[in-house]
Amino acid sequence: MSEAKSITLTPKAVEMAKAKIADSGEPVEGLRLGVKGGGCSGYYYVYDFAKKVRPNKDLVFEFDGLKVVVDNRSIEFLAGAVLDWEQSLMSYGFKWNNPNATGDCGCGESFHAG
Repeated sequence: MSEAKSITLTPKAVEMAKAKIADSGEPVEGLRLGVKGGGCSGYYYVYDFAKKVRPNKDLVFEFDGLKVVVDNRSIEFLAGAVLDWEQSLMSYGFKWNNPNATGDCGCGESFHAG
């Protein structure tokens, strides 16, 4: 694990993540981001509330008071990526700009790497 591996969240993504955590009413450490195998392109992004941080298994980043937790495996796929929040007339949600993705599905939720 290299300490140079990190992710970035835009101010809008931070704002929306904080709002979702506040709306949940659950006690959480922050936002958990990750990657799992599957989806139409090989991998897909996962978002969840981080109920705990697992020592030696998770990396913790902080953005304007928001803790973001990423597991050691997922950071390999997310290093250098930027998470934004996009909203249009047709849809809204988190959107990744991921330099590790060599292609993605039209749905925008799954990608392939390598």
